[in-house]
Amino acid sequence: MNTEKRIILGIHVKDRVKNASEVQKLLTEHGCNIKTRIGLHEVTGKYCAGYGIILLEMIGADAETDTLFNKLNDMKGVNVQKMVFV
Repeated sequence: MNTEKRIILGIHVKDRVKNASEVQKLLTEHGCNIKTRIGLHEVTGKYCAGYGIILLEMIGADAETDTLFNKLNDMKGVNVQKMVFV
């Protein structure tokens, strides 16, 4: 039985145009600790939503996840939630 802890970060980017490059920079810096990344935003025809959700499955040291969490959560227009499965 696998008892390894699973950590998922849910990132709500409220203004994708304004915040996307800085969010991407942080995700790149912590890329070795991101196992899975899923991006969600509404797109229909000519409309592309200005907000988005990113789901990250994290691996590695808890301190690395906490650092990324805090940096993202400190950004204006970005909110982060953490889920921990044991």
